[in-house]
Amino acid sequence: MTIRIACLGDSLTRAQLSVDYLVLLERRHPPGDVRLARYGVNGDFAHNLLRRLDAVVADPPDVITVLIGTNDARASLAGYPVERAMKRKQLPERPSAGWFQQCLAAVVERLRTQTDATIALLSLPVLGQQPDGAAAQASQAYSRMIAEVATTKEVTYLPLHERQTEALRRAGAPPIPYQEPTPAASVSVLVRRAVLRRSLDTISRRRGLTLTTDHIHQNSRGAALVAEVIDTWLPTRSA
Repeated sequence: MTIRIACLGDSLTRAQLSVDYLVLLERRHPPGDVRLARYGVNGDFAHNLLRRLDAVVADPPDVITVLIGTNDARASLAGYPVERAMKRKQLPERPSAGWFQQCLAAVVERLRTQTDATIALLSLPVLGQQPDGAAAQASQAYSRMIAEVATTKEVTYLPLHERQTEALRRAGAPPIPYQEPTPAASVSVLVRRAVLRRSLDTISRRRGLTLTTDHIHQNSRGAALVAEVIDTWLPTRSA
């Protein structure tokens, strides 16, 4: 029986600047075993995801995965353009940890009450490549909040952050300082892919990054861990 999976998230799920974990997840199954639906929007905060659940509820899948919070975590870092993000994403208030948890809990509550889907919340990919740096610590702190919401709302928590932290440790990844990507840098990645035909993995390798292309978006190794964490859980919910 085909399992219908809806993947909700931000640019990591949209996969224009990241290697596509949905494709990698699908490849882990025989043809027809899973059918994936993508609900990823670049730059989204948890608030934005909450406001666009109508499409998911209108055609409820069997399984829903939620990977959201990277932009909320980034907004807690010094140097993040909060005012510009608030205007671009039409946020009614300044991003904060408390508001993130409130919005994520509301996302889960609506999905639980208006669908029969099995729901899983993924912790965040590691921000940056310095385990003790402010960016990595922010992604860890927000991942703990995700775990709290999962426990409170009685849905599954998938430990992506923990898996990526271990992968960085085992790889002996150099502690490259985190840099907040600018819009120009993101455009540069797209140009290198479209015009120069450089893969995201090539860009990542030239920057010395182990799991990401720019400290945020995933290369093949990082995306494979997203797919693996989801796929390892999937058999436990199917009959």
